[in-house]
Amino acid sequence: MPGACFLHAGIGGEAAVVDPQRDVEIYLKAADEQGLKIRHIFETHLHADFVSGHLELAERTGAKIYIGADAGATFPHVAMRDGSEVRFGKLRITALETPGHTPEGICLVVTDEEKSPNPWAVLTGDTLFIGDVGRPDLSKAHTPQQLACSLMTACTAN
Repeated sequence: MPGACFLHAGIGGEAAVVDPQRDVEIYLKAADEQGLKIRHIFETHLHADFVSGHLELAERTGAKIYIGADAGATFPHVAMRDGSEVRFGKLRITALETPGHTPEGICLVVTDEEKSPNPWAVLTGDTLFIGDVGRPDLSKAHTPQQLACSLMTACTAN
């Protein structure tokens, strides 16, 4: 199961979902129970291991979809490049381009400006795990060696 999560800013009750799984009912129910409106959907990368619910969730909520600029996405979206920011309430989400697991991979740096001007979390998608990194062997367009080099360059540059 994907590591999706909710973020909410409190002010205005806006919420974001990161890497939503196909069954979007869980997000809709949780948002309803908490009095939140899902307005932002982030995809850290195109997923080879599950079907994402981003399109249905966007259709049902009117939320914008954000994805790495190199995804080549043909659905309505906002392309995220290194340093791209999305703000809602007191939250700031900043993209870090981290190709390697996939060419379009991004990590999301989360800053809760109500608590601190400094970031308090990084959502890494499948770029980084505890003690490991994302697999670079799932692309049809790039060799594992090419993606591994991209991953190491992205990790050391950021």
